[in-house]
Amino acid sequence: MQPEGESNPDGKVGFAPYVWMLCGCFLFAWMGEFANQLRPLCDWRLVALARAGLAFVFALSLAVATRAPLTFTDPPVLWMRSVAGSLSLLCTFYALSLLRTSEVLTLTNTFPIWVALLSWPLLRQRPTLAVWAAAVCGVGGVALIQSGAGSGSGMTALPVTLALVAALTSSVAMLGLNQLKGLHPWAVVTHFSGVATVFVLGAWLVGGAPDLTPLASGWVVVLLVGVGISATLGQMCLTLAFTLGQPSRVSVVGLAQIVFAMGLDLSFGGEMFGAWTLAGIGLVMLPTAWVMTSREG
Repeated sequence: MQPEGESNPDGKVGFAPYVWMLCGCFLFAWMGEFANQLRPLCDWRLVALARAGLAFVFALSLAVATRAPLTFTDPPVLWMRSVAGSLSLLCTFYALSLLRTSEVLTLTNTFPIWVALLSWPLLRQRPTLAVWAAAVCGVGGVALIQSGAGSGSGMTALPVTLALVAALTSSVAMLGLNQLKGLHPWAVVTHFSGVATVFVLGAWLVGGAPDLTPLASGWVVVLLVGVGISATLGQMCLTLAFTLGQPSRVSVVGLAQIVFAMGLDLSFGGEMFGAWTLAGIGLVMLPTAWVMTSREG
């Protein structure tokens, strides 16, 4: 019997990468909700530090507890993954401090197109026409969701540009994950979180250290811990998804994050969605379902 998640002789993979990716999407949607709740309460760099620093502490503790072999030097692609992921983290959280969450998710969820483009020269994996169509369909659905939500938040050039940079660097990080099959997932998560923590602390040097007085609030601390826990578990799921599956296909399933995020928004008292938004949800779910059930390469 073929182990779940490994390639079959005909090049196909099992459902495991897509299940892990869906779990990661759900957890990262919770991370986004926690960050959204923190937006008016504290500096974005505190939220980013919780995302990176707490994830590092949790991942390192779990790696030590499970005796997972850690590495901080080799292979070089590990550093590529961690540096690219750290840049994506910084750009995303800065954009979230200036734009609405739906706008940031719309821009950062263009990463499947970048994955499809970059997997060809970097991994020698030429995406099929069907994978391209699924990626375009999913991104089009995200755009419809955004148009249904309405504009008017005053999107400016810098945060928009940084959100798109986050999508590009995120795709590089995800492609790097696909090359780390020989490393324990906790080693990958620990390395990335540690490097990201250094990047976030470096951002503290820009414009002076953030105000730490919000940490006196118990509710702020609870939300920050929520960011760290959901980020750690979500990163673990994402690592498993991209080390087991083909990046161009797994990344399309990642678009389901926007659907989970909208569900949480409704649960926490957000406005009901209009027809355009619901149509967008359908376009996001369609390629997700196709990727999980298609037998095409």
